[in-house]
Amino acid sequence: MSTQGLGQEWSVLQNQFDSYEKYSLIIKLISTCVSIFAFLLTGASFELLLLIILLWGQDSIWKTFQSRIEPRLMIIEKHLAEENNQCAFQFNTQYLENSYKGKALIFEYLRQSIRPTVAFPHAIIFLFATIQFVTRY
Repeated sequence: MSTQGLGQEWSVLQNQFDSYEKYSLIIKLISTCVSIFAFLLTGASFELLLLIILLWGQDSIWKTFQSRIEPRLMIIEKHLAEENNQCAFQFNTQYLENSYKGKALIFEYLRQSIRPTVAFPHAIIFLFATIQFVTRY
């Protein structure tokens, strides 16, 4: 296999990795806008708290998918650096070897949710909404 095959695989995976980052930012923007809109209209409510948690969880799931691409990108980059061309087009194999199931998958979602790049701004919005909700009732 030539370095061209590795380069093609790296290019596709890197573009996918970057697109996950863009959509994660969109989720954060939606969460922020919906929260601001809800605060202005009705103030904090139990439903808003649930929605914030839901969007935070969705962002965590999205980042979990993104994190599964990274190990393969690192292997490709290592092989490209070493000019070892025997590992091209192995993303699905690598994915299956590193995929989580059952409780491990849930813990991976939770682990992703506390990463600073995921938790911000969800944690701040949730804290603000909780304070407003508690003081309101």
